[in-house]
Amino acid sequence: MTRQRSILIALVCSAVLAAQPLLSQTTDATISGRIADPSGAVVSGAQVKAENVNTSLRYSAETNNAGFYSVSVPPGKYRLVVSKEGFAQVVKPDVELHVQDAAGINFTLRVGSVTESVTVEGGAPLINTESAAVSTVVDQQFVENIPLNGRSFQALIQMTPGVVVTTNNINDAGQFSINGQRGDANYWMVDGVSANIGVEALVAGNGYAGALGGLSAMGGTNGLVSLDSLQEFRIQTSSFAPELGRMPGGQISIVTRSGTNHFHGTAFDYLRNDALNANDWFGIYYQLPKPVERQNDFGGTIGGPILNNRTFFFFSYEGLRLRLPEVNIEDVPDLTARQNAIPAMQPYLNAFPLPTPGAPDNLTTGVAQFNTSYSNSGTLDAYSIRIDHQLSKNITLFGRYNNSPSQLVQRNVFSSAYTTIGTSPENIQTLTLGTTWVLSNRSANEFRFNYSRADSGDRTTMDNLGGAVPLTSVSFPSPYTTQTGYLAYGIYSLGNNAWQWDGNAGNQSQRQINKSVRYSRSATRSARHLQSLSIALNWRSRSWTCNPPSTINMRNGASS
Repeated sequence: MTRQRSILIALVCSAVLAAQPLLSQTTDATISGRIADPSGAVVSGAQVKAENVNTSLRYSAETNNAGFYSVSVPPGKYRLVVSKEGFAQVVKPDVELHVQDAAGINFTLRVGSVTESVTVEGGAPLINTESAAVSTVVDQQFVENIPLNGRSFQALIQMTPGVVVTTNNINDAGQFSINGQRGDANYWMVDGVSANIGVEALVAGNGYAGALGGLSAMGGTNGLVSLDSLQEFRIQTSSFAPELGRMPGGQISIVTRSGTNHFHGTAFDYLRNDALNANDWFGIYYQLPKPVERQNDFGGTIGGPILNNRTFFFFSYEGLRLRLPEVNIEDVPDLTARQNAIPAMQPYLNAFPLPTPGAPDNLTTGVAQFNTSYSNSGTLDAYSIRIDHQLSKNITLFGRYNNSPSQLVQRNVFSSAYTTIGTSPENIQTLTLGTTWVLSNRSANEFRFNYSRADSGDRTTMDNLGGAVPLTSVSFPSPYTTQTGYLAYGIYSLGNNAWQWDGNAGNQSQRQINKSVRYSRSATRSARHLQSLSIALNWRSRSWTCNPPSTINMRNGASS
């Protein structure tokens, strides 16, 4: 077992024009601005309230002596209300804020009774003038209106400028490069905590360093966040703030959905079936049966209030059942080679499929052709539940639990024969707790705690595809079993399909504890500037466990 701990401390001060806030490693958005009267004089002591349209939760701030205000809120749609005795109330509806937004909105109050109300429908668009980061935001509405193959938002990440898809292998499984960085240089966050918890079954790879996002056995992001439990995500590709500089690649920040004051639910089922498709061209050419093809992606969501205006829940489930068709050709020992082999070697040759009827023997190489069609399979069950609660007008809490077991069963793993079946289970569990405490009109404190667990493994077996005879009669030498070791042997003249595997190829586990706290405070620097101070502490502990099996090398029938 290996343990790694890392602590990131960020202390940053910034002086910005028109009260633009400082971004930090948080998913919250920030609204700030300056409030003045019709003559341009600043208005101090004005109340600014941001009310979430869906939950009715309110977040408030008060302008300081220079007329500045700043309030942090979770991403969502808000209604802003500005009031001050002696002035008419100003209302700005439909202010939509995304993850890590920094929006500046200034108001001018008209002299009048506080019972009067002025609604501001228009105004300049919300533009972040504080941060030079190049980023893209994808929200739930966009996700619902675009077709996504596999219901994973990797396809949306690939649409982001600067992102290039990379080739995966057992040593580098990052999936995509951002602005020329390595595939394992990206940093994933879910609800403000690290999601770099990916593990690989056979080798440590770059998952050992905590450099991979937690993906399912099929490589999808629904192992971390199901598409229907995603509220939105932001991917920053360059010029991001130092607080996000743990990894040099892209910074992917995901926010999950919460319940509202109204009950809402969805149900879905996406179907793909070979009854709707023709056979593969090569299957027709070699007169092979059409392999089974199935894709059933089903599930649903439900969310609503537990206590109106106070406590909310959101539950989602996604199930995936896959049968992936394959048509392939491989080299196998020919009939002459099997018949001429010594008795001790014949079981190892017969573990390979028989040549296709009519395929000629090659007396020089001892190899013949085998044509086959089959289907690999995959499964996923992703559950998540989130509960949000407003403890008081200044303290909000949330908790989220995610459990997403998945499994991929496929032939021809590790350049093996098609009679070798690899079973790769993957399970990701995460628990995240968070609180935001507004200490005063100028300061706030955020805390996040996360425990994550990722488990992966790989088990290989042989079967009787194409008339093969599995090595069931060959026992493992004591004290080895198929649970503690694996048998591997190959015939090099067979090329890419030379190996047979049987047994436990290894298990890996990663555990993560992530704690982060962030304190932010704003203060007036001059009549047109606001100084922001942010102090962030991020503590991350990971333990990694690998249980490799014992390898049994066969030499002339003996083991070592």
